[in-house]
Amino acid sequence: MSRLKEQYKNEIIDAMNKKFGYKNIMEVPKLDKVVINMGVGEAKDNAKVLDSAVADLERITGQKAVICKAKKSVANFKLREGMSIGCKVTLRGEKMYEFVDRLINLALPRVRDFRGVNPNAFDGRGNYALGIKEQLIFPEIEYDKIDKVRGMDVIFVTTAKTDEEARELLKQFNMPFKK
Repeated sequence: MSRLKEQYKNEIIDAMNKKFGYKNIMEVPKLDKVVINMGVGEAKDNAKVLDSAVADLERITGQKAVICKAKKSVANFKLREGMSIGCKVTLRGEKMYEFVDRLINLALPRVRDFRGVNPNAFDGRGNYALGIKEQLIFPEIEYDKIDKVRGMDVIFVTTAKTDEEARELLKQFNMPFKK
């Protein structure tokens, strides 16, 4: 069992109970899943670009990536319905906790001029979205092997009912929010 999941079971549930006073242990919010999405717009011109993005995402997460296709045609973007334009990975369970641990403790401190993540990027339903500008912050990616610097979106889906509960849950996981 990962260190973060062990910590959740022991300390985080107690801390959340103290702050919000839940009547039942099943009311305590938990991390449901983490979705990592990489939009690759230039894939419409060059299919090789998408392959390298998928390889990077699989190396970072340790799980097979799914290729996302365009749902609608957009003439201004020279985009047709069904074209491959990105990739995503949904992490649950052990792999999710392992990824969150690596993201918070290894990757985010490697960001240049890092002062913390935006504390207001919650969606109103207890989910948090985080944008990463370059995949180089992850230790699995070798600087010499990449063809282009790409960003990604990391979405933390929680069972929290409010943003305040979700913010406290992520704080307990040591998410470095800006002051």
